[in-house]
Amino acid sequence: MAIKGKSVLYLAAAILLSLPVVSCRTTDHNTHTYRPYHERRNRGGNDDNNTTATYEKKKPIAQEAHGLVSDEWARLDIKLGRKDNKKLYKELKRWLGTPYAYAEHTCGEGTDCSGMVMEVYQEVYGIKLHRNSAKMLEMNCSVIDLDDLREGDLVFFVTSSDGHVSHVGIYLKDNKFVHASSSRGVTVDDLRQNYYATHFHSAARVTTRQQ
Repeated sequence: MAIKGKSVLYLAAAILLSLPVVSCRTTDHNTHTYRPYHERRNRGGNDDNNTTATYEKKKPIAQEAHGLVSDEWARLDIKLGRKDNKKLYKELKRWLGTPYAYAEHTCGEGTDCSGMVMEVYQEVYGIKLHRNSAKMLEMNCSVIDLDDLREGDLVFFVTSSDGHVSHVGIYLKDNKFVHASSSRGVTVDDLRQNYYATHFHSAARVTTRQQ
């Protein structure tokens, strides 16, 4: 009887081992939780031979414009942490609402994008940046990955048909940046808004030393 019992057990084990294994892991297709683009990490393999895929990974993830920028952000009346640069937020708040004016850089009166960035950096960091956004990227900055964006870094855009950098803003946090819009003046926008995600060129950190 003992031998027969063992045979039954062996037979049952063989049947179980022959059954297909079903995974309980949720695939990426079933995951709906959104993570901000700068919190995402590249999970794929080596894309050195796929420049299109590599480039797209460095682009912000476009979202619907509605609701991305709250009234609190628009006024910069936000809760700041211990690590936040309060001087930067205070200075940018002064500039909010300044109308757009090409080749100007006066708070409250008129400014273009690079003029505002230049003045803010001079006031907050004591750093003199180039007056032109393309030159600012070329001469004063080092390109960084979107994952490394932090408060005070610069974000650059191509808004002209020639394909060259033509717009710049100052990154804060939570995908928000301050810039001088040609239609709305100095304001806060979100990198995930379709226009800015589409025209995004690069993120960069200022390497020019303080004067």
